[in-house]
Amino acid sequence: MSAFLPDGPRPDPADAAGEATPVLTLTGERTIPDLDVENYWFRRHQVVYQRLAPRCAGREVLEAGCGEGYGADLIAGVARRVVALDYDAAAVAHVRARYPRVEVMRANLAELPLPDASMDVVVNFQVIEHLWDQPQFVAECARVLRPSGLLMMSTPNRITFSPGRDTPINPFHTRELDAAELTELLVGGGFGPVSISGLFHGPRLLEMDARHGGSIIDAQIQRAVSDSPWPPELVADVAAVRCEDFDLVQTGGDRDIDDSLDLVAIAVRP
Repeated sequence: MSAFLPDGPRPDPADAAGEATPVLTLTGERTIPDLDVENYWFRRHQVVYQRLAPRCAGREVLEAGCGEGYGADLIAGVARRVVALDYDAAAVAHVRARYPRVEVMRANLAELPLPDASMDVVVNFQVIEHLWDQPQFVAECARVLRPSGLLMMSTPNRITFSPGRDTPINPFHTRELDAAELTELLVGGGFGPVSISGLFHGPRLLEMDARHGGSIIDAQIQRAVSDSPWPPELVADVAAVRCEDFDLVQTGGDRDIDDSLDLVAIAVRP
């Protein structure tokens, strides 16, 4: 999920036939690849796909809330089949044109258009915080998963993303969660063992934090909110962020899960 509201749409690359794919506008609701000022948020999301994609190898995977589609396509590199759903018609058209190995459909995530016990894995990254009826969605995930299937979910950590606020700082979010609340939601939806990990800045990003007043995140948001120019050093650092600059740490590790940037859950359907 992006923290930026851009001046206009991003030009899209042409597809294999030489025709432009449908253009998606960076609105702040989803992140988009290949845009320097969005690169921090894109890498922060992409790293979770990269780290968890091996769990999808050879399996039938549903991505519920695919956005731009880059994650579904990444998973399609290892999975037997990837079905992607999104409510936004423009996003669906974009994914269909740009990522042909992904089966994409427009759908309401409260009513997944799939049969019972038809998928091995459901992926839901940076989406649950956008949904009004979170328990209904989790119940739908349990319905479409086969026994022992996996629900893999990521979401901003409420404690660090909207600190001290009763409502989310991002206008596109309905309800954010901390680790305990996320676990409760998944267990209440019928899932068995739930493991929670936290995403943190690694050493290189901690150096960038120090260079930008203690937080490269706050430095970006401050410019976006005030519509002020980005200093060249901030532009360069944001554009240079890599997936390798983030650490994914399991609960019980050497860092407190409540201090994490994003929460990553893996839940098993009994």
